Amino acid sequence: MLAFVIIAGVIGAPVVGMLKSSGGFAPGSSDSQVATNLLARATGTEASPGIVLLVRTPHGARSQASVTRVAIVRQRLAHVPGVARSVGPAAVSTDGRDVLVTGTLDANAADANVATATLAAFKGSHDVVVGGSAVAGEQIGSTVGKDLGLAELLAFPLLLILSLIFFRGRATLMPLVTGITTVLGTFLVLRGVNSFYGLSTYALNLVIGMGLGLAVDYTLFLVTRYRQELAAGASEPQALRATMSKAGSTVCFSAVTVACALATLTLFPEGFLKSMGVAGAVVAIVAALAALTISPALLTIWGAKVAKGRAARVGGASGAWYRLAQRVMRRPGIVAAVTAVLMLAAAAPALSVHWSSANDSRVIPKSQSSRTVADVVAQQFPGAGTQPLTVAIAAPRSSASAVAAVARRVGALPGITGASAPTYLGARTWRIQAQLSGDQTGSRAQRDVGLIRDIDAPFPIHVTGQAAEFVDQQAAIASHLPLVLGLLALLTFAVLWLMTDSVVLPIKAIAMNLLTVGAALTSVVVIFQHGNLTGLLGYTPDGGVETSSFVVAAALVFALSTDYGVFLLGRIKEQRDAGVGDREAVASGLGATGRVVSAAAILLAVAIGAFSTSEISFIQQIGVTVVAGVLIDAFIVRALLVPSLMGLLGRFNWWSPQWLHRLHARIAPAEARSTASAGPMLSATV
Repeated sequence: MLAFVIIAGVIGAPVVGMLKSSGGFAPGSSDSQVATNLLARATGTEASPGIVLLVRTPHGARSQASVTRVAIVRQRLAHVPGVARSVGPAAVSTDGRDVLVTGTLDANAADANVATATLAAFKGSHDVVVGGSAVAGEQIGSTVGKDLGLAELLAFPLLLILSLIFFRGRATLMPLVTGITTVLGTFLVLRGVNSFYGLSTYALNLVIGMGLGLAVDYTLFLVTRYRQELAAGASEPQALRATMSKAGSTVCFSAVTVACALATLTLFPEGFLKSMGVAGAVVAIVAALAALTISPALLTIWGAKVAKGRAARVGGASGAWYRLAQRVMRRPGIVAAVTAVLMLAAAAPALSVHWSSANDSRVIPKSQSSRTVADVVAQQFPGAGTQPLTVAIAAPRSSASAVAAVARRVGALPGITGASAPTYLGARTWRIQAQLSGDQTGSRAQRDVGLIRDIDAPFPIHVTGQAAEFVDQQAAIASHLPLVLGLLALLTFAVLWLMTDSVVLPIKAIAMNLLTVGAALTSVVVIFQHGNLTGLLGYTPDGGVETSSFVVAAALVFALSTDYGVFLLGRIKEQRDAGVGDREAVASGLGATGRVVSAAAILLAVAIGAFSTSEISFIQQIGVTVVAGVLIDAFIVRALLVPSLMGLLGRFNWWSPQWLHRLHARIAPAEARSTASAGPMLSATV
């Protein structure tokens, strides 16, 4: 394992600097991308300037010194490799003291390379601030790299302290060793994936948070079970075999459920969501493999020494969690109803969500030069900088009059403040540039994009720009969401059915997961959409929630809710298989796992909570949502809703049709078959 970690570190760690730092939020086949490709093919350049230089002119933009300086800046920008055309002055500020110089990139140029070369070309030029979309993408990518270092710096000491509290003794080292192995192992796998499919750099945040969190969780469950077996009188070999056959099997089910839930994100066409799905599925599997390899090895070496310094708690008919379950099941109907109503009330604000775009300049950290340029352009250069809306028309030169009619209709739309005359670019391509008033992600902007695309013309009309990309992102997510939700429910049902041989428990788990997701998503609406905690989190509110991060956060919360449900159901099922009554099995299961699930939730919240230290607001949104979700699930759903509903249903929790019992007996893993013998009797009773 040590050899593997070294190899993974050497080969896998460099992936941090290899992933895409820009794009990924609009589908590659969308109308906006078609327009961009059409314009690039006709001109050999990108559709809009990717470099925007803010030139400070203290003596006024029209002074001779300023004119000369702007000309020098423009020429220097023109010589940057990858810049096809530079324009300066492209615009003058309203106070006449600042000038914009823009650079349009070659269509085949790598934005990151051009951005890096531009920053180097103007390094030390105190009167020039470098910005634009290409530079913003590069600076966001570098920020993600710094955020990873900060997250590790914060998470590791906290996890070490909490591990000392929850693990005690030499076992404290096990989750950290497993976490490091998981992260580096995932980096190694992702480097291989990136060689044939370009992943987004944002996936690295998920690897750090999930890798550390799941590694700690899985190790905690294995160590706790080993200690419980030793405390029950088992020898060291017997305790290890029982731990791996019971808790180890549950870890496998847990990893599969998490991987399946996150893998559904790959069905979306956006590169950002695909990357998050791939990274999430990989890190869940690698975390399980690391825990199931490292834990038995170290437990074999250390043996009973792992249990020293701490009284192992076997659970069952003792402890606060057992007593809580018993009290809940005395009034299961009331507890279930009240808890469900509270969860629904907590989830209701999520229905008022307003979507925002990841391409909004307010996403860029304030410390970056591209953010400075974007803010000054918005305040001092109304309508300047890059064109917010570009119409690409595929028509021959002979269609000039029809194209001009389209331009007039575009200019007459209520949300358009100005539209240029059509420009023939060659290669049967025309371009019309327009300005949108107001919010680029608002309803008016979306309506205008739709109206332009719906103009009746004898040739195709395509639209690109921030507003158009946002419309395409929304449409792509909405069109794929039913398939993703259906597959997510199906996979979750299948894994839980394989584990429990019940159709009731998977359905109930899915319903409770949805409640948890809704309540957790409320936190991101309340904080980010309404602009709360800006001082603490250090973000700039844009009045909305970024759509893709919302989807990722929902998938993560759903996956982790299922994860904790698997551990609880596994222990309840084990008690029931041993002949314990239904209510007693629930109470004993919660008594045995309540403390460890709570500890795991806290540890995972710390690991993923490191997301909230990011300077990228939509990464913060994922962290805040997941922290809220795991804590709600561990301390409300698992403590109140699960035992109350299971107490209400009793033995009907385990009902399944006879044909499914027979199928389960054939295909389920050996560890999951023990309830099958009770199935026919229960089916006959029903």
